[in-house]
Amino acid sequence: MRIAVGCDHIVTPIKNQIITFIKKLGHEVIDAGTYNDTRTHYDIYGFEVARLVVQGEAQLGVVICGTGVGISNSANKVKGARTVLTREVSIAVAARKYYNANILAMGGRITGLGLIEEIVKAFLNTKYEGLNKKVIESINKAVKNDNYNVHQFDNEIKAWEKGEYTDGEKQDKIPLPKTWK
Repeated sequence: MRIAVGCDHIVTPIKNQIITFIKKLGHEVIDAGTYNDTRTHYDIYGFEVARLVVQGEAQLGVVICGTGVGISNSANKVKGARTVLTREVSIAVAARKYYNANILAMGGRITGLGLIEEIVKAFLNTKYEGLNKKVIESINKAVKNDNYNVHQFDNEIKAWEKGEYTDGEKQDKIPLPKTWK
């Protein structure tokens, strides 16, 4: 299976370890970024993983930020994404099994690496059982238009590079997902 993985700058080392873990499980990985600890916006990477999944370039996705909240919300804004945010194996399994969740979100600052690996493994090994199809259709209808345009963040990125988004530190260029063409 091909798995898209993305994160923000806070948890890049964890993302890299999860990519290695997923490969050891025998899966192919698309690394959607970010690739270093340069401050970024998690919404770019949550969006990109979701886009890769719903457009069929990856079968499933994994997104990680500090708490998992921001990046999971970002991923869920993409039509067709069904992201589960969890710190528990049982919830990851139930989300795949009963609701065909296609993206797993976790908080790298609040969940230990060993548990993250167990959650990822369970999520990837669980198959959807075909239940709750009407609920899933209803969820998918919540976003009415396709929103897969990788240029939707262009204005934010330009503002960032001009230093308009600042916390008092020098801003570096945001490392964009390598999957953007």
